[in-house]
Amino acid sequence: MTGHPHVRSRAELRRQRRPRTHPCWDHLFIAPLWPMHEANLGTLLRTCDAVGACLVVPRGRRWDAPLARGDTLRRRSCVHRAADPLRWLAHQRGLGTRVLAVELADGAVRLGDLPAARERTVVLLGHERDGVPDEAMAMADGAVEIPMIGTGLSLNVAVAGSLVAYRLAGMI
Repeated sequence: MTGHPHVRSRAELRRQRRPRTHPCWDHLFIAPLWPMHEANLGTLLRTCDAVGACLVVPRGRRWDAPLARGDTLRRRSCVHRAADPLRWLAHQRGLGTRVLAVELADGAVRLGDLPAARERTVVLLGHERDGVPDEAMAMADGAVEIPMIGTGLSLNVAVAGSLVAYRLAGMI
């Protein structure tokens, strides 16, 4: 390889990106339905925009400010609201949607072995300390595990959700 890599300018990047926000593609849903830290929602919103996914958050004014603070995009991405997370999840199951929980569980698929989503898929992200509630795990079709060699038991929910979103979108 000769020379140095070309670093694209902001103007070049803007010309290459989508000029408008994507509509709801009804394919990949990143669902931090039991968030511990509100700041993670804005980070996940940006990830959803990057991979063409929708963000699903609990309904309520409590979540409006964190979304607004974290939303540094020029145009709003697709955000769905779940008044009752377990009922929303049951409804998705009734539609035939595949549900994957990001959780340490028996039989979990390693992130590196997870294929891109070829069907409508919800990614459940739990509370950073307590994980995905047992009632929601009972509705999941499977679990995804993010291997870690450090001493921590879990990643920040925004980081974990972003890794899984990129993998399911077929971008890594």
